[in-house]
Amino acid sequence: MARLHNKKKKAFVKPAVKKQQQAGVDHITGDKVPKSFVFARGKLPGPLKQLQTDLRKLMLPFTALKLKEKKRNNLKDFLNVAGPMGVTHFLILSKTATTPYLRVARTPQGPTLTFKIHDYSLAIDVAKSQLRPRCPQDLFKNSPLIVLSGFGSGDQHLKLTTIMFQNIFPAIDINTVKLSSCQRIVLLNYNKETKLIDFRHYSIRLQPVGVSRKIRKFVQNHQVPDLRNLQDVSDFVTKAGYGSESEADDEAATVTLASDLGRVNRASTKSAVKLQELGPRMTLQLIKIEEGLCSGGVIFSEYGNGGGNKNKQENEEDVEED
Repeated sequence: MARLHNKKKKAFVKPAVKKQQQAGVDHITGDKVPKSFVFARGKLPGPLKQLQTDLRKLMLPFTALKLKEKKRNNLKDFLNVAGPMGVTHFLILSKTATTPYLRVARTPQGPTLTFKIHDYSLAIDVAKSQLRPRCPQDLFKNSPLIVLSGFGSGDQHLKLTTIMFQNIFPAIDINTVKLSSCQRIVLLNYNKETKLIDFRHYSIRLQPVGVSRKIRKFVQNHQVPDLRNLQDVSDFVTKAGYGSESEADDEAATVTLASDLGRVNRASTKSAVKLQELGPRMTLQLIKIEEGLCSGGVIFSEYGNGGGNKNKQENEEDVEED
């Protein structure tokens, strides 16, 4: 007699997944988180290639740090890839026979701002000029803050410049932002007389007011200090030279923290805000604004109609169009 076996079917239980914020969406504005491509059109000399690398690092974490470029790639190739990847802005470096240019464009339909690069310094050059360069790896885990100065003259082209740079980085909510995420800042200062823009990139750090560097290092690193040459442990704190190690406290540059930040910066205590330049450093001049993506009607031209046409020809020498 045949024996019957009851085969129990195993029920598949779908693992619980925590609801996460929609990827790629800014929780403040509800818009897409700004992402960028930084690339070149045409052949760049060595220093400008390094500037391209520095700009990619500055735009982290929402950029393609290792974006591969080929000579046969044209602007439409980058645009076709940008859509699926959620890229909202292009930063395009190019160079004519005489001058380098930087174009900042909104995808997919513009506008495009063209800047003439008068001067620039690479991040490595900025670091070499400093006694104690500081650039920890976790510095680039969050986007930099953006501060613009001198753009409020009411001119239409300056308003467009302000909007472009404000939207190139994610927005922040001052009521909910974590202090630990505010580690970098990009400063743009417009000089009305020279019509030049100073572009600077700094790291932000806080130091407790009235505490020497030795004490800060001891608290942060938990390393036993070298006390062999001291008579008493109190000499470590009161040792001569304390004033030189503790930078002068500027009341205008101090803040009272709302929450703890690290081991030495505690809530409800005063801390001094210190900016240390990271680079790259650029001096830019806005020379043209186009309606489209590197094309279309000219909204603004620094050189008027004649100069604008000449400049347009120079800038598009290195841009391949299908």
